[in-house]
Amino acid sequence: MRTIFEDIIIPFLAIAIAELGDKTQVSILLLSARTQKYRNIFFGVFFAFLIVDGIAIALGNLITSTVDVTILKPISGFVFIIFGVYMLLNKKEEKEEKNYDKNIFVSAFLMIFLTEWGDKTQVAAALFATQYNALFVLLGTMLALSVLSLIAIFFGKILNKKLNRTLLKTVGGVVFIILGITCFIF
Repeated sequence: MRTIFEDIIIPFLAIAIAELGDKTQVSILLLSARTQKYRNIFFGVFFAFLIVDGIAIALGNLITSTVDVTILKPISGFVFIIFGVYMLLNKKEEKEEKNYDKNIFVSAFLMIFLTEWGDKTQVAAALFATQYNALFVLLGTMLALSVLSLIAIFFGKILNKKLNRTLLKTVGGVVFIILGITCFIF
């Protein structure tokens, strides 16, 4: 006989392990290294995860069976490349950083919302919802993604204080482009 604990902890552990070190966590770390509005980043990614994974859980595996993942991966890659190129080409430092801080919630939300469709954790959450209580699967999934996002934001905060802003911007731009390219290759 299954318990509520199993319906939460199994998705939590599986999602946490699958997402640990994933491109999403690297992206959140890089975003948080560029601003001090960590709460805005967290809520941006939280609501994006909630929508993307909530829809997947609500529909079970319908999304992955009706939407071709081979279409979703290039879209994700394109979004990452756009973020990277923008970071590399944008030369406005001081004024742009203030605008970036104002829009960090939207940036974080869109980055996750546009790149997580068809991701392995979304598929896993959808599959768990076919076997376990969907509400508890959502709770376990959101707990895992929230904990990992907070860890990424914490490390981004450390990088923000220790690294040169220009170097961080360049490295971040290059990493986003590499993440985008890998979406086309793998």
